[in-house]
Amino acid sequence: MNISSRFAVAIHILTILEMNKAGVSTSDYIAESVNTNPVVIRRIVGMLSKAGLVEVKPGVAGARLAKLPSEITLLDIYHAVHVVQEDSLFGIHENSDTKCPVGKHIQSAIVPVFSAAQKAMENTLQGVDLEEIVGRVQASTDGVLSE
Repeated sequence: MNISSRFAVAIHILTILEMNKAGVSTSDYIAESVNTNPVVIRRIVGMLSKAGLVEVKPGVAGARLAKLPSEITLLDIYHAVHVVQEDSLFGIHENSDTKCPVGKHIQSAIVPVFSAAQKAMENTLQGVDLEEIVGRVQASTDGVLSE
């Protein structure tokens, strides 16, 4: 099972908004780049807007970043699109046999490890901002959005 693709799509959306500041990034335009339905893009943009990462105006096509790319971390994006709840990245099976010595204690043995792993991942995401992602994309594409 993967972490929701909303996270990667949200990063994709925000990167397009930054790299296409001079143009109009409609949901159709972004959906073509992501290769998905514009409805999916609008839903995720709504989540990003609610989190204060993008600005949208009713009746006006397109969106734009609400903050500088250097002020938006991957952790902000991760939280904005509700990828997972705190301490729930790794699922735990609920109904272990409590008469079994392993079944009785397995959850208490692995939950702290899972929690530490999620925190480590979140710390990594906190250390990377959108500006870095945009820079990596620009380095790969010479800053050109369409061929």
